[in-house]
Amino acid sequence: MPDGEGGATTRTEALRLQLADEIVSGELAPGQALDEQELARRFGVSRTPVREAIRQLAASGLVEVRPHRSALVALPNPRELHDMFEAMAELEALCAGLSAAAMSVAERRELEALHQQLRGLVHRGDPMAYHQCNEAFHAAIYAGTQNGYLAEMTLMTRRRVAPFRRAQFRTAGRLGVSWQEHDLIVQAILRGDRQAATEAMRAHIGSVRDAFSSYSSAAGTGKAAAPAGLEP
Repeated sequence: MPDGEGGATTRTEALRLQLADEIVSGELAPGQALDEQELARRFGVSRTPVREAIRQLAASGLVEVRPHRSALVALPNPRELHDMFEAMAELEALCAGLSAAAMSVAERRELEALHQQLRGLVHRGDPMAYHQCNEAFHAAIYAGTQNGYLAEMTLMTRRRVAPFRRAQFRTAGRLGVSWQEHDLIVQAILRGDRQAATEAMRAHIGSVRDAFSSYSSAAGTGKAAAPAGLEP
């Protein structure tokens, strides 16, 4: 990895994603201590990116930070996860509906381009790249609301739920299903149908929640599907 500030950011992000995967999949168990020095040695980095990755994971509810002691893995309980996804569904649904009414022509073209890019990633069967492009797709919808406060609030909530949303892309066939759900949202936004866009997005986030639940249950029994099983 490159040196300097950009390199440190890259290391932190890589660490955060790796640790999030291990926590959500159960490889790192609830209550397990996360020793900064041990993690730094394991990943061959200094303690600075490790400390920052742990701080970000704490903001997602995956880690409990304790003063002067090692952080602990702390998965939210089922009720907390339900509440997080419920709030996420309503915020994203509101964004989709407002975007259907307020998006500029240029923003609609950008959304459609991202949608087609995601289609290509479905055929490649690339969950990591799909996740990254998916972030841009949803961010474009937030921006299309022309409501900066709502976009900021939705993005903040999305970051809190991000590790769990990302994990659901490992469920067999999920990429193709996700794209089909996106297609309903995009078509509604492009034709300016606020109600249809709202309903399609709310259903999409509900599907994300259910896919994560399936993945999480399978991971807990050692039966999680491999990315290779994803269908186009």
